[in-house]
Amino acid sequence: MNYSDRTPGPPDDTGPRTPTSTAPTTPLNLSRTTATAARVLRQLRHDPRSIALMILIPCVMLFLLRYVFDGSPRTFDSIGASLLGIFPLITMFLVTSIATLRERTSGTLERLLALPLGKGDLIAGYALAFGALAIVQSALATGLALWFLDLDVMGSPWLLLLVALLDALLGTALGLFVSAFAASEFQAVQFMPAVIFPQLLLCGLFTPRDTMHPALEAVSNVLPMSYAVDGMNEVLTHTDMTAEFIRDALIVAGCALLVLTLGAATLRRRTT
Repeated sequence: MNYSDRTPGPPDDTGPRTPTSTAPTTPLNLSRTTATAARVLRQLRHDPRSIALMILIPCVMLFLLRYVFDGSPRTFDSIGASLLGIFPLITMFLVTSIATLRERTSGTLERLLALPLGKGDLIAGYALAFGALAIVQSALATGLALWFLDLDVMGSPWLLLLVALLDALLGTALGLFVSAFAASEFQAVQFMPAVIFPQLLLCGLFTPRDTMHPALEAVSNVLPMSYAVDGMNEVLTHTDMTAEFIRDALIVAGCALLVLTLGAATLRRRTT
């Protein structure tokens, strides 16, 4: 049979095809981000222990602290505002780092990133979901401290709430970031002494930062928790919003945004 006499047919579809990419066309998309946040919130709804840890633990710690200093209310006034920001930061760091690591070890993260979902969408979705819980957490803790535990502050309660919320968002960002470097939930918890404890010691909670050794003071000047404590102290001692408060709030917010960006850049599909 002469193959040259065949009637030309349709092109052969068995040859190599150009792969169709499912990668997102934009680095960040509102619909993908909100869909991710909604999925995370639905999952958290079935995990009441995590919700209790995020929302109630800061309130419980503030309640205990108030009555530890029952005989010295001024001591609670002097450190209560600072701890109002530190407790949410610590709890959001723990819960977020473990929750994100669980997504990766279970294979959920790998399946999600196989869809038209960018790393930025995923990180922003997590930040949005945990940020919503941070609002509830910060509002409850601030209300408890001011109206039930009689925390005495000169500034507006709304400014106190703003700094507490920024601290919680910073804890969320740090948790998302360090989860990329942990291979297990136990390792995620181990990052707390490395990431949180140095900031806790150098933030000015125990002694003014300008009285520390110059080397430690220099280190404290680049740690975000230092500016969170400074912002709380501004609300504690000033009736109006000061330039220092605005600077401190912007630094904490900027650090949270920077860490979220680094978290998106270092996010891995699975744990090796």
